[in-house]
Amino acid sequence: QMADPFLYNTGDRSPYGCLGHEVQIEYLKAYVCRPSYFTDKAVIVVHDVFGWRFPDIRYIVDLIAGHGYITICPDFFKGTEPWKSTDHWADFRDWMKHHDPTKVDKEADVVLKYLKEQCGAKKIGIAGFSWGGMAVHHLMLKNPQLTAGVSLYGIIRDSEERYNLLNPTFFIFGEKDHTISLDQIFLLEEKLKQYCKVPYKIKVYPGQVHGFAQLKPEDMKPDDKPYIEEARKDMIDWIKMFV
Repeated sequence: QMADPFLYNTGDRSPYGCLGHEVQIEYLKAYVCRPSYFTDKAVIVVHDVFGWRFPDIRYIVDLIAGHGYITICPDFFKGTEPWKSTDHWADFRDWMKHHDPTKVDKEADVVLKYLKEQCGAKKIGIAGFSWGGMAVHHLMLKNPQLTAGVSLYGIIRDSEERYNLLNPTFFIFGEKDHTISLDQIFLLEEKLKQYCKVPYKIKVYPGQVHGFAQLKPEDMKPDDKPYIEEARKDMIDWIKMFV
């Protein structure tokens, strides 16, 4: 019996009125939000298993845009169905086979090209949540165009070639995430010390479960709120430092 990996409760969600708009970039749809003034800095947001239309992820896009970045969340599932909270866990592995977070290079390139050519972006960072956190970890090893990355609770796959990051990367985890053990986090830290030549940071937030950092304010529990806000501030501070 596989534990239910990605679930923070997605049932009772308050509706969310987005600030941005949808665009078509080559074969990809994307949600974009721009700050009210000109900037040549951008951030790509990589959604979790619930896809690019999920209100929580759009809330994060708008939040980052509010700090002065052209922020974009492309549909990394390329029009295929995202995971739904009503789907059966037994099918999750199979679904993951067709939605591999390490097979996002082509989509990342399409979006980078759009940001540079259509939006005038000169520095581009990336932040990803859960499935997207895994994608960010992968891209920060492969794509030197991404100036900095934030990977939020991306499941850690241990292998020797996962530590030579190209640019500054920040890893955010929840202490009570039952999909990522503290042992895995310590191992990641140990290996990064050994192999990583660029700035990196790992931070574990007390009492937090998988998916904690993307909750909208009205969906937060009072005990978790300070940690959620701290994680978001840390994410933005990292982006501001390097992008």
